[in-house]
Amino acid sequence: MILAIDIGNTNIVIGCIKNSNVLFTERLSTDQTKTVLEYAISFKNVLEMYNLSPSMIDGAIISSVVPPVTNLIRTSVEKITGKSVMIVGPGVKNGLNILMDNPAQVGSDLIVNAVAAIHEHKPPLIIIDMGTATTISVVDKNQNYIGGMIIPGIGISLDALTSRTSQLPRISLEPPKKTIGKNTIDCMKSGIIHGNASCIDGMIDRIEKELGEKATVIATGGLAYAIIPHCTKEILIDDELLLKGLWLIYQKNKPCA
Repeated sequence: MILAIDIGNTNIVIGCIKNSNVLFTERLSTDQTKTVLEYAISFKNVLEMYNLSPSMIDGAIISSVVPPVTNLIRTSVEKITGKSVMIVGPGVKNGLNILMDNPAQVGSDLIVNAVAAIHEHKPPLIIIDMGTATTISVVDKNQNYIGGMIIPGIGISLDALTSRTSQLPRISLEPPKKTIGKNTIDCMKSGIIHGNASCIDGMIDRIEKELGEKATVIATGGLAYAIIPHCTKEILIDDELLLKGLWLIYQKNKPCA
């Protein structure tokens, strides 16, 4: 059984995987002020919630887009498990052919998502990850990672909207009863929910036009369930996609017994 962790700008996704089966998926807040011990206690508590002990962990793998937190997390995991931790990055085999101007600039989370998507679905693929930013990755029919888009995330958009307007309140991400809002709250909810859904639908159209063919579309990330159900396109939601990718990369690189 391995411990798989993805460090994002807002959340840390953590899960245990045994024989390619994801046993659980949980999220912790990303906090650069936490100490190694505080993170170690958090991970130990999550494991105990699922009746698992650190001694049951055979190895661990981390992908991260927050370098200052990466070593904190690695040290905390090593402290509770006694096992060395693999970090997704240069020198780690992923089997992905990246056709970008600078492949080293591609976020490790995007690589991990693409590895999992290729393993489970027939390309071409469009992979949407809805977190702090909404990222869209494209894999062509030959399984090449050919690029994508970065869109301001829902949380960022909401924060900008409420912080820069004096009369607009903070709102929850609940869909309004109708697309055409009849009050300020419902107008904001419609703009955020239906506006982002329409953006996703429109980007899929443009990507498929550029590819010259239809693609399988997979969505993941903490905010996918809030937006994707309101899209008109057929989009699969897989909250475990990133953890599955980390498992696959770990298997490609794990030390020989």
